[in-house]
Amino acid sequence: MKTIEQRIAEHFAASIATKQQVAGKLGPHIARASKVMVDCLKSGGKILACGNGGSAADSQHFAAELVGRFEREREELAAIALTTDSSILTAVANDYSYDEIFSKQVRALGKPGDILFGISTSGNSKNVITAIEAAKKKGLIVIGMTGRNGGKIGEMMGERDVLLNVESTVTARIQEVHLLTLHCLCDAIDNIMFGEK
Repeated sequence: MKTIEQRIAEHFAASIATKQQVAGKLGPHIARASKVMVDCLKSGGKILACGNGGSAADSQHFAAELVGRFEREREELAAIALTTDSSILTAVANDYSYDEIFSKQVRALGKPGDILFGISTSGNSKNVITAIEAAKKKGLIVIGMTGRNGGKIGEMMGERDVLLNVESTVTARIQEVHLLTLHCLCDAIDNIMFGEK
């Protein structure tokens, strides 16, 4: 039987291995996504982020880094996590459907040229898919952050959109790479917009 310390060491080793395996494939897509985000922000647009569970936390984390700061003092950047207003979420889920909790906000808040940042470890979260459908109808660019084979979200990406897919089947590893990807995006946005630190 493994000790707890051995299990912990295995988690660290697996996390490191997954990051090394996906870095080469994911890097160019992260760079492209950061440029798309910078173009949006520079032209007065905003980034709307959504996801469920850990991906909801990632949405909020990303919006907080842009509105507040990442690793330097700079002007605030426009980002909204669509996961935070409990009155909207519960009213829409109750009156319509849980599948509509993000899409109704996209239709209310999104403008052409804005970005919808949809996060789903499976790539198949129905409410994120519905939000992407709403975003495309309104002229938003979509950045999808997924795992496994990208799922339905991967199939929805158009020419203007960017897919950040972590090719792993382990949810914990996907989420760990998603967090690193968020930090890479924040760093790239800051460096493109405000110069190298």
